[in-house]
Amino acid sequence: MILERKLMYEGSEDIKELNSLFDSGASYSCINPRHLENNFATLIKLRRPYQVETAQEKTYMEITHLVHLDFELDNIRMSDDFLVVPNLSEDVIIGAYTMQKWKIKLDFENDEIITNPKVARLRLM
Repeated sequence: MILERKLMYEGSEDIKELNSLFDSGASYSCINPRHLENNFATLIKLRRPYQVETAQEKTYMEITHLVHLDFELDNIRMSDDFLVVPNLSEDVIIGAYTMQKWKIKLDFENDEIITNPKVARLRLM
């Protein structure tokens, strides 16, 4: 299931507002490469590309790069790696691993994205 919001993303060089789909069916978070122009974020080449299954059954795509982005949701600064997916139909997809990491819950009945303010507390151990 999917919920959609506009979020602010901070790359290594710039800040952009992008339309974001919270998709519990997607494992990884990903970004459309058209938003990486003008040095928005530093591309990181994967030593070994990922073979990722697409929505079309038994169809795979090779992912060769990722970017690290910060994003803000409910005044909580979060960050994760986003796979750079050629021909992605959306600006950004927030996948299940990112939602688990930041304890984001989706309430489809009320069209709400629920955050946990405790994750905003940064700690060094």
